[in-house]
Amino acid sequence: MGRSRAGSPRELPASCCRCEADIACFAATDGKLLSNDVTHYVIPDWKVVQDYLEILEFPELKGIIFMQTACQAVQHQRGRRQYNKLRNLLKDARHDCILFANEFQQCCYLPRERGESMEKWQTRSIYNAAVWYYHHCQDRMPIVMVTEDEEAIQQYGSETEGVFVISFKNYLDNFWPDLKAAHELCDSILQSRRERENESQESHGKEYPEHLPLEVLEAGIKSGRYIQGILNVNKHRAQIEAFVRLQGASSKDSDLVSDILIHGMKARNRSIHGDVVVVELLPKNEWKGRTVALCENDCDDKASGESPSEPMPTGRVVGILQKNWRDYVVTFPSKEEVQSQGKNAQKILVTPWDYRIPKIRISTQQAETLQDFRVVVRIDSWESTSVYPNGHFVRVLGRIGDLEGEIATILVENSISVIPFSEAQMCEMPVNTPENPWKVSPEEEQKRKDLRKSHLVFSIDPKGCEDVDDTLSVRTLNNGNLELGVHIADVTHFVAPNSYIDIEARTRATTYYLADRRYDMLPSVLSADLCSLLGGVDRYAVSIMWELDKASYEIKKVWYGRTIIRSAYKLFYEAAQELLDGNLSVVDDIPEFKDLDEKSRQAKLEELVWAIGKLTDIARHVRAKRDGCGALELEGVEVRVQLDDKKNIHDLIPKQPLEVHETVAECMILANHWVAKKIWESFPHQALLRQHPPPHQEFFSELRECAKAKGFFIDTRSNKTLADSLDNANDPHDPIVNRLLRSMATQAMSNALYFSTGSCAEEEFHHYGESYHIPMCGCNFALVTLKEFLFILIFCFLFEGLALDKYTHFTSPIRRYSDIVVHRLLMAAISKDKKMEIKGNLFSNKDLEELCRHINNRNRAAQHSQKQSTELFQCMYFKDKDPATEERCISDGVIYSIRANGVLVFIPRFGIKGAAYLKNKDGLVISCGPDSCSEWKPGSLQRFQNKITSTTTDGESVTFHLFDHVTVRISIQVSRCHSDTTRLEIISNKPYKIPNTELIHQSSPLLKSELVKEVTKSVEEAQLAQEVKVNIIQEEYQEYCQTKGRSLYTLLEEIRDLALLDVSNNYGI
Repeated sequence: MGRSRAGSPRELPASCCRCEADIACFAATDGKLLSNDVTHYVIPDWKVVQDYLEILEFPELKGIIFMQTACQAVQHQRGRRQYNKLRNLLKDARHDCILFANEFQQCCYLPRERGESMEKWQTRSIYNAAVWYYHHCQDRMPIVMVTEDEEAIQQYGSETEGVFVISFKNYLDNFWPDLKAAHELCDSILQSRRERENESQESHGKEYPEHLPLEVLEAGIKSGRYIQGILNVNKHRAQIEAFVRLQGASSKDSDLVSDILIHGMKARNRSIHGDVVVVELLPKNEWKGRTVALCENDCDDKASGESPSEPMPTGRVVGILQKNWRDYVVTFPSKEEVQSQGKNAQKILVTPWDYRIPKIRISTQQAETLQDFRVVVRIDSWESTSVYPNGHFVRVLGRIGDLEGEIATILVENSISVIPFSEAQMCEMPVNTPENPWKVSPEEEQKRKDLRKSHLVFSIDPKGCEDVDDTLSVRTLNNGNLELGVHIADVTHFVAPNSYIDIEARTRATTYYLADRRYDMLPSVLSADLCSLLGGVDRYAVSIMWELDKASYEIKKVWYGRTIIRSAYKLFYEAAQELLDGNLSVVDDIPEFKDLDEKSRQAKLEELVWAIGKLTDIARHVRAKRDGCGALELEGVEVRVQLDDKKNIHDLIPKQPLEVHETVAECMILANHWVAKKIWESFPHQALLRQHPPPHQEFFSELRECAKAKGFFIDTRSNKTLADSLDNANDPHDPIVNRLLRSMATQAMSNALYFSTGSCAEEEFHHYGESYHIPMCGCNFALVTLKEFLFILIFCFLFEGLALDKYTHFTSPIRRYSDIVVHRLLMAAISKDKKMEIKGNLFSNKDLEELCRHINNRNRAAQHSQKQSTELFQCMYFKDKDPATEERCISDGVIYSIRANGVLVFIPRFGIKGAAYLKNKDGLVISCGPDSCSEWKPGSLQRFQNKITSTTTDGESVTFHLFDHVTVRISIQVSRCHSDTTRLEIISNKPYKIPNTELIHQSSPLLKSELVKEVTKSVEEAQLAQEVKVNIIQEEYQEYCQTKGRSLYTLLEEIRDLALLDVSNNYGI
């Protein structure tokens, strides 16, 4: 039986192949077809789709037809996240399933009968569509409808020959008896449901109030009685504090200027971090303040010694509009905590890795077996009669503490999928092999402007990078003016709209960069080859070229279009800077000069030096112009990890900014700005731009108070006044002060977001500040252009308030889907100018706004995962060191914030920020004797605005001021259930005196720092002990990570103590 539209057999009459149903199904699934080797089609009922979607995601299950009725039930009852998961499944070429719009097919639609429940109508509609589909296939393809409705099984089971109605469990037992993982997952879900039903019958008391009906919530929001917002749990006080940030109409109509505090689990009323909730404000006399004391990340409701701030609006959750449930990584209780009940199923409370998520109750027989592993679970329900939500086991990730297991945890927690590209997606890719090399086509040569002979094009990137997506050019025109060019890889030439690879790139939205690896948005044949603008090879580009006045550099003309380029030089930053500084000896390190004779070498060198110098002059002018408009620079701390030839961490090197970094960045900013103007002028209601909303002024309060402690005034009324204030806030005796003030301003900034111009007034387009990381080619931090081999660990942001009225992202289409959308908009704008037909449908404002929300969400995930992986590596570095004897665990720290029971400290050497307690859990306070060394004694703390004083019962006192330098000991706080964290302890109230043996290392880049020397040794010993064949693991790991070459910890972690199949096969979970 062959392929057909909508999965219909090829033998159908020709008149049937273009019928209304076929076309509706074909369009709904972007032309996706069902497999030609199935023995039957399976149609899940709405309840099956809701409860067993994760089993329907198994690639072994083929020939699945999702009815529109079932999909809409998921959308309305399970929320956006689950619905989007279903949509992505339908679009994924790896899964053999389609959508059939049964409610839009005349013969399938059934009106709801009077008195009929919604659930019964949904089941009846799906069955009716299944029968029609069977007849549509001329009764040749059996249809299996799976449902959890026993009445439907009895009623419809034998009604239509060829249409079988059975339970989902029965379907798995009969059709997939050997698919063990699916059976285990099904048993887990069924057990969770039975436990939930039993609990509901047995429990008479309510732990939480019932949620109000949807119509009551909507009416209350409209009248102003209730407020809608997103729940944000404080991870440091997860059991006590959560805040609701106003959303939608509530944020515009409410008089509130701050978030709403939700105090305690009862007031949270079963809502989970990220849920869209409806809140009722409490009377003002019941308002509480947020806590200002430092606290451990624990689950205790107690907060000893806490001092709340001024009362703030406080409320309680009365309903949930949208659940934000996802996969959660959890840890089982230790052996001592588990009360064994033999082999019977147990109700076990598992602890999520994310502090903000409450404990989840699941049923399993393998709690003791799994206690040393990270496990994925899903929440099924949270009834008002239950203290905790109920969930079920999904899969095992890896052993606690193993690098690969911890990295997998970070990916799951950020909903990042890193499965390899499918065969269907790779089939769309161009071929470039030694036997069949890629070439510029004659058709494209006719369409494009050829710059290969007329322009000196070159790239400037970090050493060793493979994904070069931007190049530059500058030349003198015949009229004496200059021409500046920015040339970006033409990714959209190879990625057609709505192709399989386009859908996959849209789903990923970005390349994800972790501390030691990356997960590409596009296959490497594009990202590291045909869309990488490497030196000496022909490549397609999209170019912007400006004609500049030869004296003032003012822009006279601008040209946009597709080009063919051949980059002459692939320079690295340091070499370009040396040429800019006049040090020509670096030419020996530039491969393109090696085979030239002396005369040609000299001529080409002069040409290149002139071009770099002229680009820098232009960039200085552009920057000065932006500075005059209020461009804001907020520097952060950046550390580069240098690897040795075995990929072990060799050095931790603080990166020094170079002027050439800024030269490249200014060119990219200019290109992004001019493309934003162009696409907005052509499509004012459907252009993708980027805005950085002005920050809330209350977020700047701590910045102003800290600056005041040093005698500085910070004016935060605008980006211009803030930039000027920060420039003036310089302590000549301590440059760290200005760095910290800029870092604090960074934390107060709102995140930049993509938006559709049709959903935002033009006066709101203005770009207050952009997260813009100059040293890495001017890319947004959330999508930092980490060039492979240079693994940049960024511990703070570097922000640029661009002072531009319109801005977008155009310069990195290899790693950002937003740039792909912008490229298509630019090409459409060019076609519009030429009165040509616009190829491909552009996103409508509504669809573009939805896409922007998705991209913004994925950007946040990329940002969080990069930060979490950085923290993981920091902890691995310090974990096996003895803080009492290891010299590298002692460092200089700077106090940058005062709390009720301690201070926040910044360690410049490692870029670490953390809490240092002045009062411990035993109630003792810090004391510093004549030798300045600290010890714990009975006493009390007294906090002032810019200082805190510790006084012992003996009368000794020590005061810590903002920006004081102190000596700090770094250790690691190990956690079974959560990520390890760095712990800081003040051991002296004086600055750290560097021993002579370490003077060189701490006063200059760390030339001999070995971040994981001890970790390497212990893992290698474990490898030898277990005698595992590492080459098999290495092969699987390379495919999983999608990186070129061996990544940082591959050598250390080629052995994993437990794989998923080991657990599921051996322990019968």
